Amino acid sequence: LTWVQASTDAGRRWVVANDEQGHFTTGVKPDGLDSNRDAIRQYTLWGNLMAGGAGVEYYFGYEYPQNDLNCEDWRSRDQSWEYCRIALSFFKENKIPFWEMHNADSLVGNEQSDNSKYCFAKPGEVYAIYLPNGGYADLELEDNDVEFNVRWFNPRVGGSLQTASIKEVNGPGKVTLGEPP
Repeated sequence: LTWVQASTDAGRRWVVANDEQGHFTTGVKPDGLDSNRDAIRQYTLWGNLMAGGAGVEYYFGYEYPQNDLNCEDWRSRDQSWEYCRIALSFFKENKIPFWEMHNADSLVGNEQSDNSKYCFAKPGEVYAIYLPNGGYADLELEDNDVEFNVRWFNPRVGGSLQTASIKEVNGPGKVTLGEPP
């Protein structure tokens, strides 16, 4: 988010991807080990996408077999690739106009843009909210007097959008989105 905003403010918007996640010795650990995959999915993959970034380039460290120096079997990180497929499918299958959107964490009460919750928005038209640790969110629709459908997506397994107890919200102002199904 820092580099997306800084490059935009400078009038020379960069394509910003994340590389070398995790500790330098381990990176993204192979499947089957005490893995860091969930944290990388939550904060690196989705954190980058919700900031308006271009995604991730996975780094495999050098401590484990199939590492960054000698990997011959990319299936060793199969679950991480699956999380990427799920994320890309979310944007594509739901026709999310990511190229017209920007980070708007403050609309979900995250003025510090920390890792508590993310919002990626084209205000007045579409809002994508990611809750790394689950839970619920309120959304500030500002002066947008529009009705929005509320749908949920599971970033661990993918699939169709789901409905929950709150199916629609109306602006303007702050609305409660409820909890996931």
